[in-house]
Amino acid sequence: MIVTMLSVSLIYQYWLHTEAFYKFPRWIEFIFNTPSHHRVHHGSNVRYLDRNHGATFIIWDRLFGTFSEEIPEEPVKYGLTKNIETHKVLKVAFGEYGSMWRDVRRAERWRDKLNYLFKAPGWSHDGPDLRSDTLRRA
Repeated sequence: MIVTMLSVSLIYQYWLHTEAFYKFPRWIEFIFNTPSHHRVHHGSNVRYLDRNHGATFIIWDRLFGTFSEEIPEEPVKYGLTKNIETHKVLKVAFGEYGSMWRDVRRAERWRDKLNYLFKAPGWSHDGPDLRSDTLRRA
């Protein structure tokens, strides 16, 4: 049953990667993850960073404060905030773990080392705070 439900979820998420639809009726947009919501998830615009994580139901993002509506005035810019400069599969898949390890080693205090592991991406003990919430406030 678990494999069946994972398959159903994967099939549902497959159709979310389209630009053929912009919006659905309001009741569907309120409850379910739609292509519009999923485009936001893939956006690198500051407004859209770290938003819309729900796979099937967007209601969870609404409840936990991570929901963002796609707005026509600011089209989604797909991508990462810092692009990957290689096509090597292992580097793409696991490179961020190496970056995290270097950050942890660079920090001197244990508290800072743990913060690199548990705080949001963009946090730094000795540099600018580039977390998405901080960037949105600025």
